[in-house]
Amino acid sequence: MHPLANKILSVDGHRAADSFAIENGVAGLALMERAGQAVAREVTRRWAPRPVIVLCGPGNNGGDGFVMARQLAEAGWPVDVALLADDADYGGDAAAMLSKWQGRTLPMAQVDLAQYELIIDAIFGAGLSRPLSGIAFQLAHKLDEAGGPIIAIDIPSGVVGDTGENGGCCFRADLTVTFNCLKPAHVLEPGRSLCGEVVLADIGIPDGWEDGIEAEAELNAPSLWPRLPLSDPGHIHKHQKGRLCAVSGPSTATGAARLAASAGLRSGAGLVTLLSPPSALQVNAMHLTAVMLDRFEDAQSLIDALDARRATATIIGPGCGVGEQTRQLVVAAASREGSLLLDADALTSFEEDPGSLFSHLRTHDVLTPHEGEFRRLFPKLFSHHRSKIERTRMAAGLAGCVVLYKGSDTVIASPDGRVRVNTHASVHLATAGSGDVLAGIIGGLLARGFSSFDAASIGAWVHGEAAIRLGAGLIAEDLPRILPEVFADVSRRRRIFAMRAALNARHNNA
Repeated sequence: MHPLANKILSVDGHRAADSFAIENGVAGLALMERAGQAVAREVTRRWAPRPVIVLCGPGNNGGDGFVMARQLAEAGWPVDVALLADDADYGGDAAAMLSKWQGRTLPMAQVDLAQYELIIDAIFGAGLSRPLSGIAFQLAHKLDEAGGPIIAIDIPSGVVGDTGENGGCCFRADLTVTFNCLKPAHVLEPGRSLCGEVVLADIGIPDGWEDGIEAEAELNAPSLWPRLPLSDPGHIHKHQKGRLCAVSGPSTATGAARLAASAGLRSGAGLVTLLSPPSALQVNAMHLTAVMLDRFEDAQSLIDALDARRATATIIGPGCGVGEQTRQLVVAAASREGSLLLDADALTSFEEDPGSLFSHLRTHDVLTPHEGEFRRLFPKLFSHHRSKIERTRMAAGLAGCVVLYKGSDTVIASPDGRVRVNTHASVHLATAGSGDVLAGIIGGLLARGFSSFDAASIGAWVHGEAAIRLGAGLIAEDLPRILPEVFADVSRRRRIFAMRAALNARHNNA
């Protein structure tokens, strides 16, 4: 794994890293040479020689393209280079690399994409913050005519590097090769999908650059978590593994809370109780075995039930219904010491007055909104052009708790400013009830004593891994059943990671 594979850096942060390298004795031309070599290396690993067109813009992205074209040509590939502008318009390091190109060159306006079996997008990369125009715009519209795969250097041209947004029209790549660290566009939709497979290459930025450059976020992965999800000493008993309560809705909407409760139990909580209104006791009792059942009628009786069960974490929202009663239940549960996870109806119930919700939340609580629920709670965050990372970070600050903004590019933010992006997921999670299972996984981890930020991070990754293993056709009920297998494998991976880290440290100190 690349040593900085989990860091997500802004476009300006990458520029600062390049500047650090140059200030510490690495020439800009050397960085460009290494970048072009890295792209050529990834291409030759995947494909046999075939006709290639390298589309080169006038900046550093084009310079990387000239190096890559030269490398492929020297390896015997038939390569043409297409210029976006006249030779005289190319300056700096890009001009120096253009001067080393000895092969065929043609204006980009004359390119017939159908004649080539591999297209290299080295036009703008992350250096463009405006929509494509002119010939680049026209070529992006003609990508269906391409005779083969499209490889982007850094970022597909037209994708905004700091947000992942499509600037109006952009290139869609099958493979994107980027350098040093990921950028937001590599992990945030639609940029993530437009990048295709993303490969991170090390181009030799000297150690120490990260000391003065703050990462935008981290890519969520087991290597970031402070301890193993289900690592227990041999003498532990169930009362020491946390007590989770999930609040059920009425008799016509009980399934969501049962899914959450089941997932919480499978995620290691020692005791899980479904708290049910009287009308739903019978239907819930018919479906429960290891999950216990208790009743409540109003906000005060909910507090009494939570206290009686000594709940260390509570889930409210799935199937609860939208309205005043749900608002009262949330406020009541928030008055206790244990962690609180709010999802679905518990969030929408505060649509008219989000501030009244935020005033009751603590740093150890978690909100898990999907796109619509996030917009209802934080409408003002959409009044300006912001990335999903920035919106989620601001939302966590406003709410005073951890916010997990769901999607194929789930973003998790802590009120202290930390952010992780989870892309470890599956399209097959787009099924009813999967969000309830996610709430249960996180709730189970909260009950066990994980911090809210780590519980949300672990929950998002494990939820995605379960879906990846199950594949097409999964339904929400399948997810909790596979969780023990997933947790066991995560524990194994963490042990291997720890062993490798120890060996590397020993080697570095030798």
